[in-house]
Amino acid sequence: MKANGTAIKYGDNVDTDVIIPARYLNSSDPKELAQHCMEDIDKDFVNKVKPSDIMVGGKNFGCGSSREHAPISIKASGISCVIAETFARIFYRNSINIGLPIVECAEAAKAINDGDEVEVDFDTGVITDKTTGETYQGQAFPEFMQKIINAEGLINYINSK
Repeated sequence: MKANGTAIKYGDNVDTDVIIPARYLNSSDPKELAQHCMEDIDKDFVNKVKPSDIMVGGKNFGCGSSREHAPISIKASGISCVIAETFARIFYRNSINIGLPIVECAEAAKAINDGDEVEVDFDTGVITDKTTGETYQGQAFPEFMQKIINAEGLINYINSK
């Protein structure tokens, strides 16, 4: 399983209130949440994101509240994977639960530039910056996590059993 797309890069401590502002939490509709994803940090995000793009963040990505709305809005916007130096633990788990692939790799997160073409191989954990030709070793997804992601989330995975 692989993700290929253009990098959209952010810095450290991107919190869930920036990913999806609290004023939109009255909706649980993924399409509606996607329309407001990242708007407080990047007003143009919804206009520039394309299906399969890859979000890149720094340290402590997804910190803040435990709301699932944040990874849902990212996934619904078309992002195929998030790469960061580190993730807040609850964001990490929520992302897997809703089927959003995320990869921790400090070297890749620091080196990849906004607009670079990136490929992530979930089987091996290898991240390739196709723009620069550099490769980075991220953490491969264990088979059970790949099954959850392939099922589009934990609930779908459980229901398929």
